[in-house]
Amino acid sequence: MGTAAKLGSVHIVFWLLAAALFYLPQAAVVIFLSRLMPLEGGVYQWAYVALGKFGGFLVAWNLWAYAILILATFGVIVATNVAYLVGPQGAWLTGTSWYTAGVSVLAIVATALVALLGLRIGKWVQNVGGAAQFLSFGALIAIPFVAVARGTLSAYHPLATSLPTFTAYNLNIFGKLAIGAFSGFEYVALLAGECRSPRRGIGQSVLIAAPIIATMFILGTSSVLALVPTERIDLVSPIPQAITLGLSGFGTLEVVGPALILLIVLRQLGNMTLIFTGSTRLPLVAGWDSLLPAWFTRIHPRFRTPTNSILFVALVTLIFTLAGQLGVGVQEAFQLLDNAAGIFYAFTYAALFAIPLFAAARLTERPPPWLRVAAAAGLGVTVLYSVLSVFPIIEVASWRIFTAKVVAVLAGVNLLGLAIYGATRRRSPREKSI
Repeated sequence: MGTAAKLGSVHIVFWLLAAALFYLPQAAVVIFLSRLMPLEGGVYQWAYVALGKFGGFLVAWNLWAYAILILATFGVIVATNVAYLVGPQGAWLTGTSWYTAGVSVLAIVATALVALLGLRIGKWVQNVGGAAQFLSFGALIAIPFVAVARGTLSAYHPLATSLPTFTAYNLNIFGKLAIGAFSGFEYVALLAGECRSPRRGIGQSVLIAAPIIATMFILGTSSVLALVPTERIDLVSPIPQAITLGLSGFGTLEVVGPALILLIVLRQLGNMTLIFTGSTRLPLVAGWDSLLPAWFTRIHPRFRTPTNSILFVALVTLIFTLAGQLGVGVQEAFQLLDNAAGIFYAFTYAALFAIPLFAAARLTERPPPWLRVAAAAGLGVTVLYSVLSVFPIIEVASWRIFTAKVVAVLAGVNLLGLAIYGATRRRSPREKSI
């Protein structure tokens, strides 16, 4: 929402475009494929069947890389949110060399422990995070109306908009609204093998969530714009910033602010456990298919969770978290990690939308024409996002160095993946029967 608020009043137009051209197409394709193939591993399995072994590996590898980097950004977000929780006297924390790194490490270690205990514990952490999400978003949306009633805000029109201009900058942000915010439906299907009635439940969850999430993002962005000057918007933690400024001068109501920010921290920890748990299932399933060493498939005898995969993902996440924070400020570190993670995710979506467009013959049911049109729209947005996201949307020391870092991460990680795939293929040339 902080990124969307950079657009000013035209954010509503771009949110609606992102919903029409990416959000709804994504929902339609995920519902269609999860009904055909309700399998543990989700989009990896869909790509394996439709695009072949190599295509399945690339999807799993890029989705896994996305999860690692986005978890690194969540560590930065949690650290910044906790600084807002401390209050004005904690503003200096994010400027120190140790604080953000220390909190990030603690958050990732805690997330790994929850993943090790399994979904019987993890689902409650995620449920608490979900409840906290609704409460904190509800408060954010309500604060401007309360401010108008108290006279601290002269006027508030959350749905006011104007005609946009389609500049490279605006289109860059548009891509972030689509893939950065309106994404994740396919992620639920990664855990299909651990869900009751995945064929029905995953589709229902998508249908219920889509309109609620879209409304929350649009009204939440309007609140941020009403409460925070555009040039001061914190891209890392816009919600705690808006709540803190919005409740300033409310007397006894100001004590509500820290409670709401605590809810936001809980929401972020819930998100981390979901993404971390999903990312540990990808090496597990790839190990089953002999795309990775069998070491990744070892299951804890009591908790029935992939212990080695969890430990490996935790270690790699810690490395990327600390490396991404070296030599840059918090805002630039967040942008660098977030942009690279988003492009990895976009590669996954390119494969997802390609399945009904180019691999329909390998499915047990051919996608209808309207679904192919939707997939084409989603693929177009995905390509646009991938091209523009190598460039920053904030002031950085050098945009060329920023872009070079993003490209180097993308190329380096995928070259490593190709090397692992080639080595595994030489050890185990057998093909999985489809």
